[in-house]
Amino acid sequence: MSSHYVLPTKVPTIVFPGSGDAARHLALMIDSLIRQNSSAGRATVLGLPTGSTPVGLYRELIRLHREAGLDFSRVVTFNLDEYYPMRPDDPHSYRFWMQETFFNHINVPPRNTHVPDGTIRAEDAEEYCQGYEEKIGRAGGIDLQVLGIGRTGHIGFNEPGSARHSRTRLVTLDPVTRRDAAGSFFGEENVPHQALTMGVGTILEARKVVLLAFGEHKAPIVRRAIEGPIGDAVPASYLQQHPDATFLLDRAAATGRAGGVSPLI
Repeated sequence: MSSHYVLPTKVPTIVFPGSGDAARHLALMIDSLIRQNSSAGRATVLGLPTGSTPVGLYRELIRLHREAGLDFSRVVTFNLDEYYPMRPDDPHSYRFWMQETFFNHINVPPRNTHVPDGTIRAEDAEEYCQGYEEKIGRAGGIDLQVLGIGRTGHIGFNEPGSARHSRTRLVTLDPVTRRDAAGSFFGEENVPHQALTMGVGTILEARKVVLLAFGEHKAPIVRRAIEGPIGDAVPASYLQQHPDATFLLDRAAATGRAGGVSPLI
Protein backbone atom coordinates (compact mmCIF):
# COMPACT_ATOMS: atom_id res chain seq x y z
CA MET A 1 0.00 0.00 0.00
CA SER A 2 1.33 3.44 -0.93
CA SER A 3 0.34 6.73 0.68
CA HIS A 4 -2.86 8.25 -0.65
CA TYR A 5 -5.41 10.96 0.04
CA VAL A 6 -8.74 9.98 1.56
CA LEU A 7 -11.52 11.58 -0.48
CA PRO A 8 -13.73 13.32 0.34
CA THR A 9 -13.02 14.52 3.90
CA LYS A 10 -13.59 17.83 5.64
CA VAL A 11 -9.84 18.09 6.31
CA PRO A 12 -7.32 16.87 3.69
CA THR A 13 -6.09 13.50 4.97
CA ILE A 14 -3.21 11.34 3.76
CA VAL A 15 -2.91 7.72 4.86
CA PHE A 16 0.50 6.01 4.95
CA PRO A 17 1.44 2.33 5.32
CA GLY A 18 3.12 3.10 8.66
CA SER A 19 4.01 5.89 11.04
CA GLY A 20 7.60 6.02 9.76
CA ASP A 21 6.38 6.84 6.26
CA ALA A 22 4.25 9.70 7.60
CA ALA A 23 7.16 11.02 9.67
CA ARG A 24 9.47 11.01 6.65
CA HIS A 25 6.87 12.81 4.55
CA LEU A 26 6.49 15.60 7.11
CA ALA A 27 10.25 15.83 7.65
CA LEU A 28 10.74 16.45 3.94
CA MET A 29 8.04 19.13 4.02
CA ILE A 30 9.87 20.87 6.86
CA ASP A 31 13.21 20.42 5.09
CA SER A 32 11.84 22.12 1.98
CA LEU A 33 10.30 24.97 4.00
CA ILE A 34 13.52 25.65 5.93
CA ARG A 35 15.71 25.58 2.81
CA GLN A 36 13.33 27.85 0.89
CA ASN A 37 13.13 30.41 3.68
CA SER A 38 16.85 30.30 4.40
CA SER A 39 17.71 30.89 0.76
CA ALA A 40 15.55 34.01 0.94
CA GLY A 41 17.20 35.15 4.17
CA ARG A 42 14.11 34.46 6.27
CA ALA A 43 13.66 32.57 9.51
CA THR A 44 11.39 29.53 9.69
CA VAL A 45 9.06 29.45 12.69
CA LEU A 46 7.88 25.99 13.77
CA GLY A 47 5.27 25.07 16.35
CA LEU A 48 6.26 21.77 17.93
CA PRO A 49 4.60 19.00 19.97
CA THR A 50 5.94 16.39 22.37
CA GLY A 51 4.96 12.82 23.21
CA SER A 52 5.48 9.52 21.42
CA THR A 53 3.82 10.57 18.15
CA PRO A 54 6.46 13.04 16.87
CA VAL A 55 9.52 10.98 17.89
CA GLY A 56 9.93 9.56 14.39
CA LEU A 57 9.67 13.05 12.90
CA TYR A 58 12.42 14.39 15.15
CA ARG A 59 14.68 11.43 14.38
CA GLU A 60 14.24 12.01 10.67
CA LEU A 61 14.95 15.74 10.98
CA ILE A 62 18.12 14.92 12.93
CA ARG A 63 19.14 12.53 10.14
CA LEU A 64 18.53 15.22 7.51
CA HIS A 65 20.64 17.64 9.56
CA ARG A 66 23.52 15.18 9.85
CA GLU A 67 23.42 13.54 6.43
CA ALA A 68 21.86 16.15 4.13
CA GLY A 69 23.09 19.37 5.71
CA LEU A 70 19.72 20.67 6.87
CA ASP A 71 20.58 23.90 8.67
CA PHE A 72 18.51 24.91 11.70
CA SER A 73 20.46 28.10 12.46
CA ARG A 74 17.60 30.28 11.18
CA VAL A 75 14.83 28.19 12.76
CA VAL A 76 12.72 29.48 15.66
CA THR A 77 10.56 27.04 17.62
CA PHE A 78 7.58 27.40 19.95
CA ASN A 79 6.38 24.37 21.86
CA LEU A 80 2.70 23.85 22.37
CA ASP A 81 2.64 23.19 26.08
CA GLU A 82 4.26 22.26 29.39
CA TYR A 83 3.03 20.61 32.55
CA TYR A 84 2.44 22.92 35.53
CA PRO A 85 4.12 23.16 37.92
CA MET A 86 7.26 21.68 36.37
CA ARG A 87 10.95 22.52 36.51
CA PRO A 88 12.73 22.56 33.13
CA ASP A 89 15.39 20.15 34.41
CA ASP A 90 12.80 17.61 35.59
CA PRO A 91 12.95 14.50 33.37
CA HIS A 92 9.16 14.71 33.06
CA SER A 93 9.23 18.24 31.68
CA TYR A 94 8.68 18.95 28.02
CA ARG A 95 11.69 21.29 27.98
CA PHE A 96 13.89 18.40 29.14
CA TRP A 97 12.23 16.06 26.63
CA MET A 98 12.76 18.47 23.71
CA GLN A 99 16.42 18.96 24.61
CA GLU A 100 17.08 15.24 24.88
CA THR A 101 14.99 14.20 21.88
CA PHE A 102 15.67 16.99 19.39
CA PHE A 103 17.33 20.30 20.26
CA ASN A 104 20.62 18.83 21.50
CA HIS A 105 21.10 17.02 18.18
CA ILE A 106 20.71 19.93 15.74
CA ASN A 107 22.22 23.40 15.36
CA VAL A 108 19.20 25.44 16.43
CA PRO A 109 20.36 28.38 18.60
CA PRO A 110 19.17 27.87 22.20
CA ARG A 111 17.80 31.42 22.26
CA ASN A 112 15.49 30.44 19.38
CA THR A 113 13.77 27.57 21.26
CA HIS A 114 10.74 28.43 23.36
CA VAL A 115 8.93 26.08 25.73
CA PRO A 116 6.36 27.39 28.24
CA ASP A 117 7.91 27.92 31.67
CA GLY A 118 6.37 25.60 34.24
CA THR A 119 8.04 27.43 37.15
CA ILE A 120 6.15 30.73 36.95
CA ARG A 121 3.90 31.74 39.82
CA ALA A 122 0.22 30.98 39.26
CA GLU A 123 -0.65 34.64 39.83
CA ASP A 124 1.73 35.58 37.00
CA ALA A 125 0.35 33.04 34.51
CA GLU A 126 -1.91 35.42 32.60
CA GLU A 127 0.87 37.95 32.05
CA TYR A 128 3.37 35.23 31.16
CA CYS A 129 1.01 33.64 28.63
CA GLN A 130 0.36 37.00 27.01
CA GLY A 131 4.12 37.39 26.70
CA TYR A 132 4.36 33.98 25.00
CA GLU A 133 1.80 35.12 22.44
CA GLU A 134 3.77 38.33 21.89
CA LYS A 135 6.98 36.35 21.28
CA ILE A 136 5.20 34.36 18.56
CA GLY A 137 4.01 37.60 17.02
CA ARG A 138 7.48 39.18 17.10
CA ALA A 139 8.86 36.08 15.36
CA GLY A 140 6.43 36.69 12.51
CA GLY A 141 3.87 34.05 13.42
CA ILE A 142 4.14 30.28 13.07
CA ASP A 143 4.85 29.02 9.56
CA LEU A 144 4.10 25.37 10.29
CA GLN A 145 2.40 23.99 13.38
CA VAL A 146 2.84 20.27 14.04
CA LEU A 147 0.19 18.62 16.23
CA GLY A 148 -0.71 15.33 17.79
CA ILE A 149 -4.17 14.48 19.10
CA GLY A 150 -5.20 13.12 22.48
CA ARG A 151 -7.98 10.64 23.10
CA THR A 152 -10.16 13.51 24.37
CA GLY A 153 -9.65 15.32 21.07
CA HIS A 154 -7.23 17.80 22.60
CA ILE A 155 -4.65 19.63 20.53
CA GLY A 156 -1.92 21.02 22.72
CA PHE A 157 -3.62 20.72 26.09
CA ASN A 158 -6.84 22.30 24.83
CA GLU A 159 -9.24 19.85 26.44
CA PRO A 160 -12.96 19.55 25.64
CA GLY A 161 -14.64 22.84 26.46
CA SER A 162 -11.81 24.92 24.99
CA ALA A 163 -13.14 27.84 22.98
CA ARG A 164 -12.37 28.43 19.30
CA HIS A 165 -10.68 31.75 20.10
CA SER A 166 -8.82 30.63 23.25
CA ARG A 167 -5.26 31.87 23.70
CA THR A 168 -2.18 30.63 25.56
CA ARG A 169 -3.23 30.03 29.17
CA LEU A 170 -3.07 27.84 32.29
CA VAL A 171 -5.54 24.94 32.02
CA THR A 172 -6.78 21.96 34.04
CA LEU A 173 -6.10 18.57 32.47
CA ASP A 174 -8.87 16.10 31.69
CA PRO A 175 -8.81 12.91 33.83
CA VAL A 176 -8.42 10.84 30.63
CA THR A 177 -5.32 12.84 29.68
CA ARG A 178 -3.84 12.34 33.14
CA ARG A 179 -4.55 8.60 33.02
CA ASP A 180 -2.87 8.37 29.61
CA ALA A 181 0.22 10.08 31.05
CA ALA A 182 0.35 7.92 34.18
CA GLY A 183 2.90 5.47 32.80
CA SER A 184 5.46 8.22 32.22
CA PHE A 185 4.98 9.55 35.76
CA PHE A 186 5.01 6.16 37.54
CA GLY A 187 1.41 6.54 38.59
CA GLU A 188 -1.55 8.81 37.90
CA GLU A 189 -1.18 10.42 41.31
CA ASN A 190 2.13 11.93 40.14
CA VAL A 191 0.73 13.54 36.98
CA PRO A 192 0.25 17.31 37.34
CA HIS A 193 -3.34 18.52 37.30
CA GLN A 194 -2.54 21.60 35.21
CA ALA A 195 -0.55 22.70 32.18
CA LEU A 196 0.35 25.78 30.19
CA THR A 197 -0.81 25.51 26.59
CA MET A 198 -1.14 27.50 23.41
CA GLY A 199 -4.82 28.18 22.77
CA VAL A 200 -6.96 26.88 19.92
CA GLY A 201 -6.98 30.37 18.45
CA THR A 202 -3.19 30.54 18.70
CA ILE A 203 -2.85 27.23 16.86
CA LEU A 204 -5.30 28.22 14.14
CA GLU A 205 -3.27 31.34 13.37
CA ALA A 206 -0.37 29.20 12.08
CA ARG A 207 -0.08 29.48 8.32
CA LYS A 208 -0.01 25.71 7.90
CA VAL A 209 -1.03 22.95 10.33
CA VAL A 210 -0.15 19.25 10.10
CA LEU A 211 -1.60 16.76 12.59
CA LEU A 212 -0.02 13.33 13.06
CA ALA A 213 -2.06 10.41 14.43
CA PHE A 214 -0.89 6.81 14.65
CA GLY A 215 -2.44 3.63 15.98
CA GLU A 216 -5.87 2.02 16.16
CA HIS A 217 -6.56 3.64 19.55
CA LYS A 218 -6.58 7.04 17.83
CA ALA A 219 -9.06 6.03 15.11
CA PRO A 220 -12.32 7.00 16.91
CA ILE A 221 -11.17 10.52 17.85
CA VAL A 222 -9.49 11.07 14.47
CA ARG A 223 -12.77 10.24 12.73
CA ARG A 224 -14.67 12.71 14.95
CA ALA A 225 -12.06 15.43 14.38
CA ILE A 226 -12.09 15.04 10.60
CA GLU A 227 -15.73 14.27 9.90
CA GLY A 228 -17.70 15.18 13.03
CA PRO A 229 -19.41 18.44 13.99
CA ILE A 230 -17.17 21.40 14.75
CA GLY A 231 -17.21 22.41 18.39
CA ASP A 232 -15.53 22.38 21.77
CA ALA A 233 -16.51 18.75 22.48
CA VAL A 234 -13.61 17.78 20.18
CA PRO A 235 -11.20 20.73 20.01
CA ALA A 236 -9.30 19.16 17.08
CA SER A 237 -12.49 19.53 15.02
CA TYR A 238 -11.76 23.27 14.78
CA LEU A 239 -9.05 22.32 12.27
CA GLN A 240 -11.89 21.85 9.76
CA GLN A 241 -11.99 25.66 9.67
CA HIS A 242 -8.28 26.11 8.95
CA PRO A 243 -7.42 27.06 5.33
CA ASP A 244 -4.33 24.83 5.19
CA ALA A 245 -4.58 21.91 7.60
CA THR A 246 -3.70 18.29 6.82
CA PHE A 247 -3.97 15.05 8.80
CA LEU A 248 -1.22 12.44 8.29
CA LEU A 249 -2.34 9.01 9.49
CA ASP A 250 -0.96 5.51 9.50
CA ARG A 251 -3.26 2.78 8.26
CA ALA A 252 -4.24 1.75 11.79
CA ALA A 253 -5.48 5.24 12.69
CA ALA A 254 -7.48 5.39 9.46
CA THR A 255 -8.99 1.91 9.54
CA GLY A 256 -9.25 0.99 13.21
CA ARG A 257 -12.73 0.11 14.43
CA ALA A 258 -12.11 0.79 18.11
CA GLY A 259 -15.28 1.97 19.81
CA GLY A 260 -17.37 0.84 16.85
CA VAL A 261 -16.30 3.81 14.72
CA SER A 262 -16.39 3.20 10.97
CA PRO A 263 -13.03 3.53 9.19
CA LEU A 264 -12.04 6.48 7.03
CA ILE A 265 -10.89 4.08 4.30
